[in-house]
Amino acid sequence: MLAPGVWGVVATPFTGSALDVDEPSLARLVEHYASLGVAGLTVLGVFGEAARLDTADRRAVLETVLDSVDLPVVVGATGLSTAPVIEEVALAAELAGSRLAGAMVQVNSGDPHVLSRHLADVHEATGAGLVVQDYPLVSGVRIAPAALAAALAATPGVVAVKAEAPPTTTAIATLTESLDVPVFGGLGGLGLLDELAAGAAGAMTGFSFPEGLLACVEAWQAGGYAAAREAFLPYLPLVNFEQQATVALAVRKECLRRRGLILDAGVRPPAASLPEALREQLHRHVTAVSTMTEVA
Repeated sequence: MLAPGVWGVVATPFTGSALDVDEPSLARLVEHYASLGVAGLTVLGVFGEAARLDTADRRAVLETVLDSVDLPVVVGATGLSTAPVIEEVALAAELAGSRLAGAMVQVNSGDPHVLSRHLADVHEATGAGLVVQDYPLVSGVRIAPAALAAALAATPGVVAVKAEAPPTTTAIATLTESLDVPVFGGLGGLGLLDELAAGAAGAMTGFSFPEGLLACVEAWQAGGYAAAREAFLPYLPLVNFEQQATVALAVRKECLRRRGLILDAGVRPPAASLPEALREQLHRHVTAVSTMTEVA
């Protein structure tokens, strides 16, 4: 099973007009995650723009992460059909070996029998543990929480669930009650406090200040709701700002750039670039949270 806590979801930095993978920036970014004490890293996910990377890019990203830190990794698969997913997971298993904590596979059907068969085939073909991601905004697939729980209860090899189908709190409550595997929240941490209250094991998301996610989860573990609320409140304006529809990826990468963690905030098309109208407010948010983090 996946360890509880915060699993940092890693951006893929790009450089130059060709938007090539920026391996030095990527190394710096994951070293920062490691210095904070995250449970592990999630690479080649939606925030990592994996769907816009070719096989050579994917290999370069994963090799850079593995060479830079000693953390366990969850590696995303972008496909929805079984054969392409098996290919992606097999590459991850080949490169990561024993450090592969799980392959993140998206829900590909609202039919629990179809989904269970898909996941079982991937696990049987690769031997990898599976982190099942329910993210209908990306996959286009919707499944009821009870149906998802039924599918996963009948499937070997599932090591965690990443619940990103709103309302996440009710989905997490259903999943944690029905399954013996950890369930993590995502969506930039927007519902983290309520997800912890519903039974989430932690966060698996790409907020530009993972310090805030760690503060919330660690406070929850030590002192429950009141402590976690107090720890997370200062970060919430930026959490909300980063989650703006269509531009969330560009906003978050610019926050990482302003922190000095990546060199360039470029995103690959068709992702939207950062609107000029947001730059001043982004500066205010990053400055406020940076000052608080430095003081802490």
